[in-house]
Amino acid sequence: MTRRQASKSGGGKAPTRGSSGRSYRNDTGLTRQPKKMRGRKPSSQRWLTRQLNDPFVAEAKSRGFRSRAALKLEQVDDRYRLLKPGMSIVDLGCAPGGWLQVAADRCRLGSSGAVLVGIDLLETDVLDGVDIFVGDMAEAEMLDKVCAAVGGRAHGVLSDLAAATTGHRPTDHLRTTALLEIALDFALEVLIEDGFFLAKCFRGGAERSVLEVMQGNFATVRHVKPAASRQESVESYVLATGFHGRGGRAGDDGSGGDAGKDAGDGSGTNGSTPPSDGGFSPI
Repeated sequence: MTRRQASKSGGGKAPTRGSSGRSYRNDTGLTRQPKKMRGRKPSSQRWLTRQLNDPFVAEAKSRGFRSRAALKLEQVDDRYRLLKPGMSIVDLGCAPGGWLQVAADRCRLGSSGAVLVGIDLLETDVLDGVDIFVGDMAEAEMLDKVCAAVGGRAHGVLSDLAAATTGHRPTDHLRTTALLEIALDFALEVLIEDGFFLAKCFRGGAERSVLEVMQGNFATVRHVKPAASRQESVESYVLATGFHGRGGRAGDDGSGGDAGKDAGDGSGTNGSTPPSDGGFSPI
């Protein structure tokens, strides 16, 4: 029996899906493989194969996005309608600029009075009409620059920040949560009333203390995982909407937690487990 006959009869079939559950087959029915694998570490081989077969990578490339992460922001915004024409938006950790591209399009940068600011420690290629600062978002000087650029306050703060992974998940979770806390502090300084905050966190959700600060300062807090975020990945996002700024901050003598409890109205938006909504997976 030939290999083709065996395949037709049901024996010896190549796997049809990757670990994410998505199809990894091309037009010939075979998993695509990078052309040059010799000399690469197994981890690099797996990464290259995954990238080559990921439909979201292909879509992002075909649409001219600088990263596949742009599709994650699109999917969250399609569900929650965060980005509107004329808004002032700050993107923390903006390199290489995929989220800036989406925000620029949906806020109609250049024709609606919208303002878009990006910050990163790395250089980011220029994007027409966008103010991009290279530096540390935790520095007071950077906060002053951003406030000046947006005219005082912003309608939304985005953060796709994640610490470089070590391979040790508890450590990676703590390091990324630390970045989340810094990003949240930044958002509390620059957001306008009823503004929103969207930021990356790792599976297990944001730490309780950080969630309590969010719940004390925003009307609604939820975890979301867009389809473009690989299902096997520990990555997820926390979305806080309806900023009112009455809840204090982490370390303010417990005011974050107390304010979060006092703000409860029976809607399920306060407490240690935020709701998940609209087809997005809970953490």
